[in-house]
Amino acid sequence: MANETTKVIAGIDTHADTHHVAVINEYGKPLADKEFLAVGSGYRKIVEFITSYGPVAAVGVEGTGSYGAEIARTLRGEGLCVLEVNRPNRAARRLKGKSDPLDAYQAAQSVLDGRAKSIPKAKDGPVECLRILRAGRTSAVKARTAAINQIKGLLVSASDNLRAKYRGLGTSAMITALQRSRPSGHLADPEYVCLLALKALATRCQSLAAEIAAADAALREILDTYAPMLCDLPGVGTEVASQLMVTVGDNPDRLGNEAQFAALVGVAPIPASSGKTTRHRLSRGGDRNANRALHQVVLVRMGSCQRTKDYVAKRTAEGKSKREIMRCLKRYAARELHPQITNPQPAPSNADLRQMRTTLGFTITTAARALGHWPSKISSLERGLARNDALATSYRQWLTEQTAQIPIRQG
Repeated sequence: MANETTKVIAGIDTHADTHHVAVINEYGKPLADKEFLAVGSGYRKIVEFITSYGPVAAVGVEGTGSYGAEIARTLRGEGLCVLEVNRPNRAARRLKGKSDPLDAYQAAQSVLDGRAKSIPKAKDGPVECLRILRAGRTSAVKARTAAINQIKGLLVSASDNLRAKYRGLGTSAMITALQRSRPSGHLADPEYVCLLALKALATRCQSLAAEIAAADAALREILDTYAPMLCDLPGVGTEVASQLMVTVGDNPDRLGNEAQFAALVGVAPIPASSGKTTRHRLSRGGDRNANRALHQVVLVRMGSCQRTKDYVAKRTAEGKSKREIMRCLKRYAARELHPQITNPQPAPSNADLRQMRTTLGFTITTAARALGHWPSKISSLERGLARNDALATSYRQWLTEQTAQIPIRQG
């Protein structure tokens, strides 16, 4: 019987074919548990089973990124609060044992105790599309690398005639030449068979390269629509931007503030002080793929961004090591990237840009040319103005001051 005054908490232990659901009340008393099939009809029965015991405070789900992804979406669709639950502690498992009902009750108890606080990723928007495209692209890159290594390995032990033909070529030229080759001979000739295998591997490399290029184009198209300003930041390309977006997910509001984003990407400083020494060290937690993406941003900026070069020189003079400097730079990069990642805006339409130019009273491109700016930089600026009223106001003030003495064509 449902109790309208007492709220209940559910825990779900997810598997490939079945999900085990347990329900407890707000005082931790077990109410019921049951196993359901991991199919559409089973998900509906899970919702009915959970809600039959009273108002649901929250549902703890294990594996929201894999086996529990669909049940989490279903529960959110019903308006229920879904929290991600980590697997039970191994020491506790050894003491109390393990079974599906025990794991389900453990998931519910984790929610009640406040140990499960993470909101799972929504996986129902453009960022999920980025994740899927990246998964296919990653496997294609690995397969292409393996094929190239196989080609070079076969050439090492091939006959001198074969090696001499491709020895001086670069990787790209070698693959093109092998793909265009026309092997002739018989299957008892090692040189002919080797060339056949090399041609097949080269054809595979070119096919995978086309697949990677198509994935890159799709990633870029989604980013230009969903987060147009992100790739305009120094050091941020399609690979970095898509990885950071995937790390945050389709519901960036699950991150309360910029410090939580820094912890998520593994750049929150960890105190490592002792005695008279006061210092911080690199974080070993967070999403390591996102941390690697930020590392790439820092490397690019250290080589091409004057502001970053000045900062490195300043901190080096203070006695900081390169590792400590890069740790600080990754934290600063996370602070700069956070607004663009957690608050993505759609790209402005042509009508929006025309309206903005009318509001300013002159074309931004014309003004920029008069001031010596490059049009490529202005395209980024136009998009930023269209999405940010405060930025547009400040830019109008700046542009008015800079162009006061410069005649600009009206209209």
